[in-house]
Amino acid sequence: MSLITWLSLAGICLLGAMAPGPSLAVVVRNTVRNGRAGGLATAIAHGIAVGCYALLTVGGLALALRESPALFTALQLGGAAWLLHLGLRGLREAAPGVTATLDDTLPPGPLGRDAAEGFLIAFLNPKIALFMLALFSQFLPATANLGTHTLMVATIVCTDAGWYSLVAMLLSRPRWLQRLRSRAWLIDRLLSTPLALLGAGMLLHSAWQLVIL
Repeated sequence: MSLITWLSLAGICLLGAMAPGPSLAVVVRNTVRNGRAGGLATAIAHGIAVGCYALLTVGGLALALRESPALFTALQLGGAAWLLHLGLRGLREAAPGVTATLDDTLPPGPLGRDAAEGFLIAFLNPKIALFMLALFSQFLPATANLGTHTLMVATIVCTDAGWYSLVAMLLSRPRWLQRLRSRAWLIDRLLSTPLALLGAGMLLHSAWQLVIL
């Protein structure tokens, strides 16, 4: 793979990661709740999930999803249910009037939960598989060897995890984090409400798609 081709691949991956959506909301929320460690755990797990889709694309899963509407919709249904769960839990845990400084305590959640949320928010989104299929069809020649496959997957993982890690690092700077934590309940509600609404809408849409298939 030439340098120009690799830079094009990395640029497209970065633009895809930078698009605002549920993944960004989860990274921001976990950073505010658990600081830098929580944000980085979410970001790295998200990158690993995207990398899993890249590997599975090589194995033909993305093509199977494209050719099987029922499989695609079933996976989308799981993702919608997960979004709804995250949104409702965030709304339930948001407590108005609760503030915290860096030395004080927003009750930290386990980092394993942050990592699980980061992984599942990506892995339960079948559109990522279709995005990977589009990427591989454009950038992966038919004669590609194992080294080229490995480079592509590594680029995808590092770009995705790197972007969300940068977001977590910036938001967890002491001055910023203290300001965010002073409004933690409001941020929780602002981020959790769209997650819940999006999840509910996707759940209804996916359920309807299964009915008419």
